Amino acid sequence: ITRVFEAPRERVWREWTEPERFADWFGGPESDVPLTSVSMDVRPGGALRATMFAGPDRREIQWKGEYREVVEPERLVFTLSDQPAEELYELVIVVLTDLGDGRTEMLFEQRGRMSAEQYERAGQGWSTFLDRIAERLAGA
Repeated sequence: ITRVFEAPRERVWREWTEPERFADWFGGPESDVPLTSVSMDVRPGGALRATMFAGPDRREIQWKGEYREVVEPERLVFTLSDQPAEELYELVIVVLTDLGDGRTEMLFEQRGRMSAEQYERAGQGWSTFLDRIAERLAGA
């Protein structure tokens, strides 16, 4: 997924690395992520944890991951799973490019073991999350 945000790269980076910001957009409009459930140790080997209450039935999802690469403010690579007990981790890669004029291009990629159909659904989900980042950056 490639997106261009009307915000400086440092602001987009903070959306991905600060718990208060992450809790607000992760899950999109249909889910809630309590700030108290978010733990982010943004350094290689550091842990990422969050609890999401998804959809109208408020299904609880425990997210867990580990940061692999942290190159502030341009590259963030981490693992992520909503099924950590089964060791089914996906790799998430976020690359931020300063386009000048206060705009940032974000390249988002997810890799792992899912089927093409599962990646299609995941991409749709991430797109709603990224819409929320765009709203936050436009209003902040």
